[in-house]
Amino acid sequence: MKRLVMAVAVCAASLIPLQLQAAGDGHLNMGVVLEPPHLDPTAGAAAAIDEVVYANVFEGLTRIDRNGEVKPGLASSWKVSDNGKTYRFNLRDDVKFHDGTAMDSADVVFSIERAIAEDSVNAQKALFEAIESVAAEGAGTVIITLKRPTGHFLFNLGWGDAVVVGEESADGNKANPVGTGPFKFKRWVKGDRVELTHNEDYWGEPAKLATATFRFIPDPAAAVSAMMAGDVDAFANFPAPESMVQFEADPRFTVVIGSTEGETILSTNNGRPPFDDIRVRQAIAHAIDRKAIIDGAMFGYGTPIGSHFAPHHPAYVDLTDRYPLNLEKAKALLAEAGYADGFKATIKLPPPSYARRGGEIVASQLREIGIDLEIIPVEWAQWLEQAFRGKDFDLTIVSHTEPMDIGIYAREDYYFDYRSEAFNGIMDKLAAEVDEKARYGVMADAQKRLADDAVNGFLFQLAKHGVWNAKVRGLWENSPVQANDLTDVSWEK
Repeated sequence: MKRLVMAVAVCAASLIPLQLQAAGDGHLNMGVVLEPPHLDPTAGAAAAIDEVVYANVFEGLTRIDRNGEVKPGLASSWKVSDNGKTYRFNLRDDVKFHDGTAMDSADVVFSIERAIAEDSVNAQKALFEAIESVAAEGAGTVIITLKRPTGHFLFNLGWGDAVVVGEESADGNKANPVGTGPFKFKRWVKGDRVELTHNEDYWGEPAKLATATFRFIPDPAAAVSAMMAGDVDAFANFPAPESMVQFEADPRFTVVIGSTEGETILSTNNGRPPFDDIRVRQAIAHAIDRKAIIDGAMFGYGTPIGSHFAPHHPAYVDLTDRYPLNLEKAKALLAEAGYADGFKATIKLPPPSYARRGGEIVASQLREIGIDLEIIPVEWAQWLEQAFRGKDFDLTIVSHTEPMDIGIYAREDYYFDYRSEAFNGIMDKLAAEVDEKARYGVMADAQKRLADDAVNGFLFQLAKHGVWNAKVRGLWENSPVQANDLTDVSWEK
């Protein structure tokens, strides 16, 4: 495998002069770690889908910008009723899908009804739970009525899961995505890349790039080689943090360390013994050394967390001292739970380096208290099928990069199988609260409940390691949503 990677890097390097001449200033090669399982953001939980198509190919009524703020999308404006339950959206004129069909209110109604339907395959169906009805008023207006006021509704509509799709093309979006965005899908070479091309009929400000390619490079060493050789122009989420110093010292590159919404957690199957015992989960929490994981797996990049919440959010509560590192306390909790001699379990690790490297360190730490973990590397598609959909796991490590996603813990069938009426009550209160300061207080209560219940091993907030050609302009420094938004990207003249 190493010989193959080296051969690919050498071949890529030998083609650079011709490649750059052919591409010109209008092309960008973007490196991404994971290949998406498909390309329909309304039918899958993988962040890798949105990293290719969000804002580039597909758009929603609202959109989330680089600062995490809600902006108009396919809706040019909206008005909210005094009781906070009725939203009247005014749609933009002359919007077309990439297949040439017009986008109007019927497509919005179709998209939302499809997302909330009983047989919906939308991975974030809970985002739409508050919707009571959706109706068209002429071709240019959509009225959405909620069951109750929902303070984050406009933000929810900016997720990739809420993009507007055409009824004529929806069933084919997994392999041939048809959206309204500034780029059109051109080709997907499985195992290698997705190619996009400029949408000449775009309703808004046209993209500055003529074409863009997303190249799948999961191996950190291969990512370094590809950047150094010029095989890729940018890597918005670089998988080799140990190499950041090398790129910082090279004037050919821009290096940006930003923030993400990625809570990196030791996901725990709360429905499977012995992890259904809170004492076992608390023992694990007392055995985890976050600093050692951040230093060893991420080379110091990352912010420790004690619950499922981003440290950069104003409602964040620092709960990292809730379970201080204490191996004797951990062993005592295991003994109390009936596991004085420890036990064996498995940990399934998907491809990202934070998971593979972090998993090795976690396994070593838990071995100190008698928990012997069998490490099982899995590919991304396997992880989605086995862990996320099938709940066939004991422990795993994954970074949850959805924005403001603490509500996933209230989902009855979510993959870590946490059930808490107390937490669900907190989420109901949050959904009904529209006052910002009051919402922050409820968010704090939610964080504390998850920490008290030791639902998962809360490790660190994933940093965004951006490395790109010094002449590239317009890439996002932070990741408020799962996106590699290329709409404002250009080359310095």
